[in-house]
Amino acid sequence: MIGTIVNTTTIIIGSITGAILKRGIKEQYQTALFNAMGVASLVLGMNACVQNMPKSNYPVLFIVSLSVGSLIGYILRLDERFNNLVTKLQNVRKQSSPTDKAVKNNLAEGLSMGILLYCIGTLSMLGPVMSALHGDNTYLYTNATLDLVTSAVLASTYGIGMIWAAPVLFCSQGTFYLIAKCSESAISADLMTELGIVGGALIVVAGLRILGIKDCKTLNMLPSLLVPVVFFIIKYIITCQL
Repeated sequence: MIGTIVNTTTIIIGSITGAILKRGIKEQYQTALFNAMGVASLVLGMNACVQNMPKSNYPVLFIVSLSVGSLIGYILRLDERFNNLVTKLQNVRKQSSPTDKAVKNNLAEGLSMGILLYCIGTLSMLGPVMSALHGDNTYLYTNATLDLVTSAVLASTYGIGMIWAAPVLFCSQGTFYLIAKCSESAISADLMTELGIVGGALIVVAGLRILGIKDCKTLNMLPSLLVPVVFFIIKYIITCQL
């Protein structure tokens, strides 16, 4: 859980820092930090693919996973729905009047936006699983750095109340961690290998988006992580019947 604790702490620190600065974080500083995280994401993603590819007993599964998962994501319009929700929250904030009630509404909007940004993503969802099964917190530490910048920017706009997004992230990642820990004996090495390849590919995609090189609609590709799980469940059922 150390990775999740670090990630939660960075949101708290970022929220406090942003609330103190109030005037906002300079854009060039944001760009520099996000560029660094984009490069780090590319390196981590490629490393995960390179490490797991030789171990794979199903060399075509990751291609099927990315294809089917992306198709499902596009059909469900996950990326579009997410972006529309965030845009809606931003627009509501801009139209709000500076009354006490508006301030409270703005905080609610900011928290909603922050929770979505912190909790929905490959690093935030796959990180706790890798931590639980392998003690590898690399993904969570990278996500923590991204959240540090994001939380500071949000808190400079919405105020210190953004700190309440931290316990939500802790519960979200903690749930993934506990599920993975409790299911450790049921999760095969082959499944983790395939998840490592697919997850690595998604992290590369996320890095490309952060760097502004190519927006592959990362959220639409998230269902790709479920395809290997479904494949191994079906394989297990067929094996038991035989």
